[in-house]
Amino acid sequence: MPEQDPQLEVVSPSHGDDTEQLLHRWHKGDKAALHELVQRDMPWIRSRVRQRLGEALRQHGDTDDFLHEAVLDILSYTPRFLATDRDVFRRLVTRIVENTLRGQSEFYSRLRRDRGRSVPLPDDSVLDLDAQRRTGTTPSQHAARSEEEAWLRLALDLIEPEDRDVIVMREWNGEAFADIGVRLGIPENTARMRFARALGRLAAQVEALRRGIV
Repeated sequence: MPEQDPQLEVVSPSHGDDTEQLLHRWHKGDKAALHELVQRDMPWIRSRVRQRLGEALRQHGDTDDFLHEAVLDILSYTPRFLATDRDVFRRLVTRIVENTLRGQSEFYSRLRRDRGRSVPLPDDSVLDLDAQRRTGTTPSQHAARSEEEAWLRLALDLIEPEDRDVIVMREWNGEAFADIGVRLGIPENTARMRFARALGRLAAQVEALRRGIV
């Protein structure tokens, strides 16, 4: 069983937090709610990303504009989710921003959009990140498959870029392990093992999300 990412934290909801209400409004099409979420938490996200990935961020020129666009892109193309707590929301978004910066930002922005087009989720599909509230039941097999797809898509944005690379190459691009090995500069068997380990970490990330750990 893969070790839990030390960055993951169980965060308890704060009293009087309006995060969930804002997310509900956004999911119903209220753009003002999305703007309020971004404006409210951008200073924290900006500070966190600059502290951890200053050099990678500076490569994008106007960092304020880049971060603002990156957060909007993430919220537009990741599966919709509910977070009862402000800390859960901003830690989740910040981790995706950091992983995007550490990977290939333009490539993964396109991939996120492509996933949204090729594997559309139901309009009412919203992931509830509050583990205590979820029932774990779905009304049909189709809904269960859609829900699982949403969990996987969100988790894929949260795992390490090198793990995401090999999963994308194999699962989304359908590349052979021999070709993946050539691209990564490793033997075919090593590529196969790296893919297996990456799948394990993806499964662990899905389980962490289901347990309300961000």
